[in-house]
Amino acid sequence: MRYFTLLLSFYVLLSGLSAQEATSIEVYNILQAKCATCHSGPDAPQGLDLEGTGGTLLARMQDVYTTLYNQTPANATAAAKGDAYIYPGRVDRSFLFRKLNRGLEPTVHLDASGDEGQSMPPYGQPLLTDVEKEMIRQWILYGAPAAGTVVDRTIIEDYYSGMAQASFPDGPPPAPAPEEGFQIKMGPFYLAPGDELEYFQKYELELPEELEVNRLDMKIGTYSHHFIMYNFGQGGDAGIADGFRTDPFHNNINLVAAIQETTDLNLPQNTAFRWREGLVADLNSHYINYSATLVYQAEVYVNVYTQPTGTAAQEMFTDLLVKGNIPIPNNESTITHTQIVNPGWGEIYLWGLMGHTHKYGTSYKAWRRESLQPTELLYDAACPRGEPGCVSPYFDYRHIPFRYFEPLEPLTMNFANGLVHEAQWVNDGPAPVNFGPTSDDEMMVMVVMYTEDSTGVQVVPTEEITTERDVLKLSPSPASDWVQVQSPDYIQEGTFVLFDATGRQIWQQSVSGTRFLVERGAWPAGMYWYQLQTSAAKAYTGKILWLE
Repeated sequence: MRYFTLLLSFYVLLSGLSAQEATSIEVYNILQAKCATCHSGPDAPQGLDLEGTGGTLLARMQDVYTTLYNQTPANATAAAKGDAYIYPGRVDRSFLFRKLNRGLEPTVHLDASGDEGQSMPPYGQPLLTDVEKEMIRQWILYGAPAAGTVVDRTIIEDYYSGMAQASFPDGPPPAPAPEEGFQIKMGPFYLAPGDELEYFQKYELELPEELEVNRLDMKIGTYSHHFIMYNFGQGGDAGIADGFRTDPFHNNINLVAAIQETTDLNLPQNTAFRWREGLVADLNSHYINYSATLVYQAEVYVNVYTQPTGTAAQEMFTDLLVKGNIPIPNNESTITHTQIVNPGWGEIYLWGLMGHTHKYGTSYKAWRRESLQPTELLYDAACPRGEPGCVSPYFDYRHIPFRYFEPLEPLTMNFANGLVHEAQWVNDGPAPVNFGPTSDDEMMVMVVMYTEDSTGVQVVPTEEITTERDVLKLSPSPASDWVQVQSPDYIQEGTFVLFDATGRQIWQQSVSGTRFLVERGAWPAGMYWYQLQTSAAKAYTGKILWLE
């Protein structure tokens, strides 16, 4: 039925040939220009006819789509891997793309044995341009739909003409050694200047057996708003579309991890996530392009480190505490919402807490709840590492810290005891807001990571995951003409350096005292990065967003 539906939608699209050409048609045209010279007719190499048969253009297009979509390659090595000519949503498992790739996607290669043959087109034939290869890659990542325009070719052309900035300008981070684990990649997808996109993507992990995961090294770009990793429960991915999607469709799913900046999540010794054989993940990436002129290439990499089942003494669990009804009027007053969390989990042992708001957020805190009352303050997002009691609290919604409890913190979760989390906002925007997914909406979400027992757990103090950037206060933020920088310590001598989106140094000034001013000058709007090095051997890094 699914296959029939795809062909029917393909027919409807092509018979109408709307003003905006479908991405599948653009892909077909690329194949005709660069591949069908050799791959056509009954004698095509490997029997792969990319011209198609039929008396009309429509019939030939349909025939080629049927030949490629989710079809097992004639190549025995690729077929043995379970790959397809076009594997919707996965370029690494799409044999056709691997043959055409030629370095565009650095993480995708033909089999090292040489049994998958040479890259195509062969030597002496016109090669695909980067734009053409990218159109095919994007089409596959969006699920290789038969109908509809899922890729804006103009944005791709702008990117490859030099109007470009990338999440990882130096290329992908190294993957774990095969005996240590594996790498997951989400993306790329492309954002026009000033655009914002959030996608979900189901991702088959292809685990041959149950494994324990003791480390997740998650790497995201500087324009990322968040990255969240979920795992579907048994059968939870049934009916979920392949490729990028905008709707979560989360009916049977478990949270694994959520971050707002690059984070190496090294679990306490003798704890691990337990991932079953054949587990399917769901990846959620949200990027905002702060540039007014450049196209942004958004990517996420997750290095997964594994160990045999039975190695860890305790399983690590992650839960998402969501307060969904948070009306926030635009009256420029402080609005507070609070939620009591008291599920019947019994005794648990906290390892981590992290809050999450959007741009109107001004505070996020969590208290222990005992005998129906909030008592000890456990988490303050205005403090470095979320640890309450800092000297110079400053809340930055873009970099809300994760608090690690070392040793694990016992917490009773029942009717009278548990957690209370609270967030505050000041809405000075044009309209009232409520809970929602975009940066113009708001959120009140807390991530809780815990074990159900502490027996056998060895907690080694976590290294500083970030520099001390969270304790520098910038005001106003975002800024228009100038920004005042406040340091928690008196600076005898310091050097403040500013970098643009490409990493190029554009400004340097000497500073001293606890406050100093940075004037914008003629720099265009967009996101910039700073580094402050002091004579006391302290280094602070962070971002400045200059508005139009």
